Amino acid sequence: MYALLISGVVFVVLITVGIITEIGLGGLIFGGTAALILPQVIISFVLRKKVGKVQTELQDLLMNGQKLISRKVQQFQTKPGGNIKTLQRQIETDQKAVIKEALAFTSHLEPFKKWNILMGKQINSMRLQFFYQLKEFDKVDQLLASKNILTKPLMVEPLLIALKMARQYSNQDIAGAETTFNRHIKWFRGNKGKLLYGLMSWIYMEKGETEKARILLGKAKEITADATLTQNWENLSNCKESLFSNAGLGDEWYGLYLEEPPQPKQQKVRGNPYSGRRF
Repeated sequence: MYALLISGVVFVVLITVGIITEIGLGGLIFGGTAALILPQVIISFVLRKKVGKVQTELQDLLMNGQKLISRKVQQFQTKPGGNIKTLQRQIETDQKAVIKEALAFTSHLEPFKKWNILMGKQINSMRLQFFYQLKEFDKVDQLLASKNILTKPLMVEPLLIALKMARQYSNQDIAGAETTFNRHIKWFRGNKGKLLYGLMSWIYMEKGETEKARILLGKAKEITADATLTQNWENLSNCKESLFSNAGLGDEWYGLYLEEPPQPKQQKVRGNPYSGRRF
């Protein structure tokens, strides 16, 4: 917002100077255009570097946390006698700690709202994902219900749209989920919309509308060429509804918290597991 204000002030000053000095219509048009564009370009360049630095720090925070969790999972998989429930509780605790830290870190982006009119929407888009991961669904619903055009999350990424659809389903708003799907799916080419197709077909299956799911998957397999969606279409076309599964969509699917992911398995160790040597 400050950027627009600065451009406006520069514009008025240059136009006033131009009129006083009688530089002519061409000079006024050139000077006015430059006054509007040049400050925006300079401010955007500086702002992009500053925002990029904060976003990089946020990404590093998340990546370092994920690396720590991944190491614990790998150790569990190669170590015999571990308790899987204990591991799950530890992973959940670690994940929540990392996400809460990242959520708090988004406050570092708040000062940039004065300079970028879309920054409030970008911040809340990130917060919506973090709240969802923390299963703080009341805050997710609050963000999704916002009518403020300056702070309402940006619905431009498939994952964010899927989160909205999942909340609509959980809140028994099936028509709303279908409307959201139809409004956004047309903007995604190739396999970018595979999560949305998978989610909408799953919702149809949950509501007992198998034929709707089959028809949708028939369209989805042609557009996305995704193996999971294609397999689901084949299963429904051959009356094998019980084999319908979105497991092939991986973490993105399970991240919606509509189904439980499969449990990690321990790798068997050959030889004496206590000898300190593995073969």
